[in-house]
Amino acid sequence: MRILLIQPPKSPRTIGGEDVFIYEPLALEYLASGVAHDHDVKILDLRLENSFESTLVAFNPDVVGITAYTVHVNVVKTLFEKVKTWKAETLTVVGGHHATVSPEDFHSPFIDVTVVGEGVLVFKEIVRRFEKGKSVENIPGTVVGRRKTIYNTDCSLDLDSVPFPNRGLTGKYRARYYSEWMKPLATIRTSKGCPYRCKFCAQWKVAGGRYYKRKPERIVEELAQISEPYVFFADDESLVDAERMSLLAQLIKQAGIRKRYFLYGRSDTISRHRELLELWKEIGLERIFIGLEFVQDDDLRYIRKNSTVKDNAEAIRILRDLDIQVYASFIVRPSFSRSDFTAYRDYCRQMKLNYATFAVLTPLPGTDLYEETKDHLLTHNFDNFDFIHTLLPTMLPLEEFYTELRRLYQRAVPISRQLSLLKKFSLGEIPKVLNAGRRFYKRLRTAHMDYAH
Repeated sequence: MRILLIQPPKSPRTIGGEDVFIYEPLALEYLASGVAHDHDVKILDLRLENSFESTLVAFNPDVVGITAYTVHVNVVKTLFEKVKTWKAETLTVVGGHHATVSPEDFHSPFIDVTVVGEGVLVFKEIVRRFEKGKSVENIPGTVVGRRKTIYNTDCSLDLDSVPFPNRGLTGKYRARYYSEWMKPLATIRTSKGCPYRCKFCAQWKVAGGRYYKRKPERIVEELAQISEPYVFFADDESLVDAERMSLLAQLIKQAGIRKRYFLYGRSDTISRHRELLELWKEIGLERIFIGLEFVQDDDLRYIRKNSTVKDNAEAIRILRDLDIQVYASFIVRPSFSRSDFTAYRDYCRQMKLNYATFAVLTPLPGTDLYEETKDHLLTHNFDNFDFIHTLLPTMLPLEEFYTELRRLYQRAVPISRQLSLLKKFSLGEIPKVLNAGRRFYKRLRTAHMDYAH
């Protein structure tokens, strides 16, 4: 059979996304690894090419699978409608994060099966039954059609039982996967889940409250097959098990693998394990995405972060000492006043940050925050669930809120520090970076108008 797996693009209404970074579609590569030996499989990355209709005609798939985060829900439903309009007998399957936390949002006459949870083995069974003309009902971890019943699935997970992702199917795209100057960038998963219980995050719930880890030996084996110079660790939390990460670093060094790494790390983990960061710096760690979130302990307690402002400051100090780039991520509460925005700007300058992003506090489906605030949302349009559009009422007038957010992005990092990062790009990339920045600020100027539609 012919199986088409699609990475959807963002909606034009959505801010950010592939305007800032494009990671390889790891979830689809994992799905492909489970079925490619027996079927003709194609991965179509619609973030990088606009060839949906022509691919349907040329490839003529029997099965179409699409993955989706919350921000993709509307786009994905439209794509499936086009598939069924083109050929009604095509089996349509949706999976991914949003399908797992809120499968009812994919109740549609154009979607045959919704996969809840890890999809590799489930998708393989769906394809096996469909090929044999059997019913795809009663498969654990699925919702069929517009029914509300999720066929039960065991939440336990052995990450090492899953074959390596099939990166060969994204060969023509691989040079274009990136995050800022890190290009070309490969992605690897070394763990799933998180032992913490942040209010704004659903990842710990998706993993049943557990933290699953791959064996370091298997990770090294996969790394050895990756040709890209940069590697991003697509974990929910990479550093939390310091002993495991220390062993992994030692094995990477012994194997003679030399890459430039980008991964997630909590500030409290970093502040307690300087020696771990020293080890990773030695083998190529270049950048850490660190969720500082807030500059006040009261705000950190509100989201149940279980870290402190003191942890944040110590983590920044350690990473700066080791010359590891800090990808600092903050959360902006809709209740912020002008003085709160000013406090963020002053903090970033005081900490001498070279890079900072500011996500508006977003109640994503599946999170405790969503359950707490869902009756107060300004919009239920999933296109706006992009961490830039506020979903909750702001204390400042909406236009003023976005003026302050735009100024924060522009002023939190001084021009001199922005230029130090710009030097990391090739000369040919710099105009693209500057144009992307201009487009982003232009959208911030008009973001308040999106709520009128």
